[in-house]
Amino acid sequence: MVAGAVARPAPLEPPPAEPPAPDRLGVRTAWISDVHLGTPGCQAEALLDFLRQLDCETLYLVGDIVDGWQLRRSWYWPQSHNDVVQKLLRKARKGTRVVFVPGNHDEFARKYFDHEFGGIEVLEDAMHTTADGKRLWITHGDYFDGVIQCAKWLAYVGDSAYEFTLRLNRGFNSLRARLGLPYWSLSKYLKLKVKRAVSFIGDFEMAVAREARKRGADGVVCGHIHHAELRMIDGILYANDGDWVESLTALVEHADGRLEIVDWSQRAAPAHQARTRRLAETAQTD
Repeated sequence: MVAGAVARPAPLEPPPAEPPAPDRLGVRTAWISDVHLGTPGCQAEALLDFLRQLDCETLYLVGDIVDGWQLRRSWYWPQSHNDVVQKLLRKARKGTRVVFVPGNHDEFARKYFDHEFGGIEVLEDAMHTTADGKRLWITHGDYFDGVIQCAKWLAYVGDSAYEFTLRLNRGFNSLRARLGLPYWSLSKYLKLKVKRAVSFIGDFEMAVAREARKRGADGVVCGHIHHAELRMIDGILYANDGDWVESLTALVEHADGRLEIVDWSQRAAPAHQARTRRLAETAQTD
C-alpha cells in the first residue's frame, strides 16, 4: 500500500437470499386418510406442513385418522398430534367443509354417523361430484378387507406386527438421518415386494371398484391399505389417497375436476430427518 493512501473497505457481500416461501396448494377438494394419530409412526409434523399449505373447499378425512386400537394398548399423544386435530377444527371454523368417514382403527366414531363435532361432519360414506361431473363414492375400505371382516383377531395380530416393523424402520432411519439420507420405508418396501401382499392389494382394489359400480358411481376414493394409487379398473376410477405413516400422500381435485396424488415426502424430507433424530435421542435417554 502506498504511504498516506486511505484503505477502502471491502465491498459488502449481499445478504444470502432467503428461500422462497412454499407455494400454497389451492385445490377444490382434498382427501387424506390413515394418519394414525396416537401412534409413534404418525408423521404429524409433515401432515401439519401439508395442512398449513392447503386451501380447499372440501376436505375428506377417509378413516383411520385416530388410532383407537393403539391408544387402547398404550397412550401416546404428543403435542404435534393435538396440533393436527386443532388445525382440522380451525379449517372447519374458517369455512372448509370437513367430512370424516371413520375407518376400522377409529371405529369408535361409527356410533356418531350423521352428527357434527366442531363443524366436522361424521358420515358412514359419501358421494362426491367433481367439477367435471364424475360421481366418486368415498369409503375407508376396511369393509372389503376379508381379514378384518372374517377374523378380526388376526387383524389385531397383523397390526401389532406392522407396529413392530415400523419400530425397526425408525431405528434404521435414525442411522440414515445421521448420514443425511432421506426417509425410507421398510414396511412400504415389503408391501410392494412380498407376493401375498401384492395379491391382497390387487384383490382389495378390484372389490372396492366393483362396489362403486354397483352404487352407480364413476369411481371410488378410499384408504386403508396405505398404498396411494390412481388408475382405472374395468371402467371405474380407483383412487387411494395413501397414508401419513409411510407414503405421506393425499389425493386432490383441481378446479377443472382433474385428480392428482400429491406426494409430500420430498418436501417433508428435512422434517423426517429432524423427527428421526429426536426419536433416536429419546430412545437413547429412555
